[in-house]
Amino acid sequence: MGSPSRLEGAGRLLDAAAAGTPASGAFHHGGAISLRRLAKNWKGVAGGAILGLVVVVIVGAPLWWPEDPLKVTLRDTLMPPLSQGAAGYHLLGTDPLGRDLLARVISGGRVSLLIGFLAVAVSAPLGLVAGVVSGFFGGRLDSILMRVVDTQAAIPFILLAVAFVAVLGPSARNVVIVLGIAGWITFGRVARAEALVLRECEYVEAARALGASAARIIAVHLLPGAVSSAIVIGTFSVGQMIVLESTLSFFGLGVQPPTASWGNIMSAGRPYLDTAPWITTFPGVALLVTVLGVNLVGEWLGGASSPHAR
Repeated sequence: MGSPSRLEGAGRLLDAAAAGTPASGAFHHGGAISLRRLAKNWKGVAGGAILGLVVVVIVGAPLWWPEDPLKVTLRDTLMPPLSQGAAGYHLLGTDPLGRDLLARVISGGRVSLLIGFLAVAVSAPLGLVAGVVSGFFGGRLDSILMRVVDTQAAIPFILLAVAFVAVLGPSARNVVIVLGIAGWITFGRVARAEALVLRECEYVEAARALGASAARIIAVHLLPGAVSSAIVIGTFSVGQMIVLESTLSFFGLGVQPPTASWGNIMSAGRPYLDTAPWITTFPGVALLVTVLGVNLVGEWLGGASSPHAR
């Protein structure tokens, strides 16, 4: 064993060495951590970049591509991409009525994204409230709501959509209603599962003992606990709703021409797949890229919210 003076001297030497560590070492260490975090969260970065680019292109289109998506120029019918027509330059070509395809795709993107977000804004609150109420009270109410969920889940979405559209008529507003009603069951199941766990927690029991009403317990203690899961589900649901809206519009059950939607643009290009494939290809690529970005962000949120990732 060394004397106390020697140990103190060694400690001072170690402190001095630590204090004199070059800043570059800390910088490299911090850079390595940042790279690891970036590699771990690459889905969020890639998805956010894709969605950001889509939003910038769609929102900022009037500044850099001010073409009217409804302007018909019969002399420019079915022009290929990178063509100069009577009405101007057509970067992505034109459709059967001579309308600029890039302007149509951008306008259709606004419609499809808006419908996707609005449909989730309708379905998420419905599912959250129904699921939490069902899980909290249980009993006959829970059985009835879950039978409703099982029955609706057993009906193919297209049949449900056709039934609603036959009654309400095809329009963008009715598409939002149909998608909102069709999408609430996913939120309801997850919210019910969260409520079944949370209602047994000590703080909920304490709130009951203090005389808190059922409405207060649901609003203050159960709904906030189900929101984090709903955010992840909602992110995936946005992509799903965009695809479903495009499907309905493709079959003539959604957004009606001349209003542009990715689905009805692709539908208009079906007769020209051999002679003008770009009419169907470009809105399809836009749909693919947008849904890919949404799903990457959803996977990142799901991983970040998982207890195993902490």
